[in-house]
Order: sequence, then C-alpha cells, then structure tokens
Amino acid sequence: MIGLPPGAHVWLAAGATDMRNGFDGLAAIVKTALTEDPYSGHLFVFRGRQGDRVKILWWDGDGMCLFANNAAERALRAVALGRKNFLFLGADTGGERAEAIYTLICTAKLNGINPEAYLRHVLERIADHPINRIDELLPWNVAAALAPLAVAA
Repeated sequence: MIGLPPGAHVWLAAGATDMRNGFDGLAAIVKTALTEDPYSGHLFVFRGRQGDRVKILWWDGDGMCLFANNAAERALRAVALGRKNFLFLGADTGGERAEAIYTLICTAKLNGINPEAYLRHVLERIADHPINRIDELLPWNVAAALAPLAVAA
C-alpha cells in the first residue's frame, strides 16, 4: 500500500489520455491541462480512451513513479463495480473501515491467497499478537502458511 503524505491530493485528468505516454508525456499533461506541478507529491490519475486502462503518476520525493499494470487495472474494476454501494456506508469512518478491509482483500488476492482464509487466519491471531510485530500478519508474510488461492476472483 502506498502511504501518501498529509496534504497529498488525487487529481483525475478529465477525458481520455493516450496510454502510450510515459513519464515525460504524462508530466507535460499535468503541467498544461491540470496546471499543476508533477513534482508536488500529488497523485495524478489518467484513463485510457476506452476507459479500461489507468495510469498513475506520482513523485514520492525520491523519484517519479508510474503505476500501470494489468493487476492494478483488474483491481480497479471491483472498485468501479462497487462504487454505488460505497455511497451507503453511512459515515466517513465507515468508508475508512471499508477501505481497510478492501485493501486487505485485494492484497491477499494479489499475493495468491484466498481472502477468506487470510482474514480468518488474521482474526484468529490478532487479539494476542504483539502490536510491534503486526507486520507478521501481512498477506505476503503469511502466504506460505495458507493454502494458495483456488480460483482467482
């Protein structure tokens, strides 16, 4: 998961973007179309002409990051399908809890772990687990202990 610094915003470029653009091309769009600084630490999101591809440009302080791959695109489809359901979470805190659970589920899937087995594994152990070793319960650290994901969702 990407930890964004306080004050970082997510900018969505309106319209379709040529997905052949790399760092320089997308940074130029940020400067001209969004009139923002691509080195500001904000995330800049671009979508392809057909609406099925996404690229994210981000300066993390050490270098420019460009996120665009099929795994990320598949993960975003579930967000698009559930977006109307997310309107009924009741409060911002409900949305934050849903975001945390959704992140764990997607991360488990990306690590080839059955999400239900992973959540069961974590919930059975978290009450007695030392907080300073919580990273031991992250999906990539428990993957060997759990059965592989039988069917990709």
